Amino acid sequence: MTTALASSSTHTAAVARLGHALSDPTRAGVLLALRKGAAYPADLADALGVSRQSMSNHLACLRGCGLVESVPDGRRSSYRLADRHLAPALDMLMRVTLSVEPDCCSGEGCTC
Repeated sequence: MTTALASSSTHTAAVARLGHALSDPTRAGVLLALRKGAAYPADLADALGVSRQSMSNHLACLRGCGLVESVPDGRRSSYRLADRHLAPALDMLMRVTLSVEPDCCSGEGCTC
């Protein structure tokens, strides 16, 4: 294998963590919601139609994957994407998804 085609085990593990995070619709929804900015777990749970306990579990998974981070806010914590490059990467991934499944979102009214 040429050096240009080889990937390090670290790169492979990072892509696998992202794939694991995106493999669940709720976790994917959390990541997509956080593209616009930080949010509280209760608000994410309500927006995605899951229990707060379930949201807590999904956020723990996303923290473990290194994709989100907790931001203390008094007695509460909000969550945000852990890296500033993640939001544009998710936007680009949405564009790929839309080219593969064009009926996903229709024209100018698309909020993806």
